[in-house]
Amino acid sequence: MDLQKIFWFIKFLNKFSLVKRYHYVNCEDRLENDTEHSYHLTMLAWYIVDSYRLNLNKDLIIKYALIHDLVETYAWDTFIYEQDKNIKESKSQREHDAMIKINKEFYEFDDMNHLIQKYEKREDLESKFVYALDKIMDPIKTFIDGWRLWKNIDLTKVIITIEMLRENKDNKIKQYPDLYKLWLDFIEILETNRKDLFLK
Repeated sequence: MDLQKIFWFIKFLNKFSLVKRYHYVNCEDRLENDTEHSYHLTMLAWYIVDSYRLNLNKDLIIKYALIHDLVETYAWDTFIYEQDKNIKESKSQREHDAMIKINKEFYEFDDMNHLIQKYEKREDLESKFVYALDKIMDPIKTFIDGWRLWKNIDLTKVIITIEMLRENKDNKIKQYPDLYKLWLDFIEILETNRKDLFLK
């Protein structure tokens, strides 16, 4: 084993933890980082697949959830309601460049590099499941947290509405129909509590 490569990979994981997301850590006054987000998504995906006996490859689900945002180590997180046009439009290119960089740095980690590419293509049910669940989890966590993020215009720079949520997420979540049903159940809760939860 090459100790220097292990050092380098740990440094890479530390960089990943430095990526701040546009979501508060529940019950704390700080933003969530990518490591926390990925761990939560992994555990939630595993919980759902196992508890509801979904006919999916659990090992693949767990791996996809762990690596789904790794490109953000170098591309950083892009807020879905980003107002800067250049930042928003450069997202795909930044993530593609990051994928190439990760591949070069850790060329020996075949499994990780292969799965990052497979996840981006979303050609199997497992990647579609993780992708759809990723789009659902943050709004649910924000709901559980009392909507702090969606009411903080200083941070978001925009007033978020149910319509905006649906416009951004519906088609993405539809990639896994059973999760789309879950999403619609959640939307019903939001609609019922619209006046209390949203600024407009």
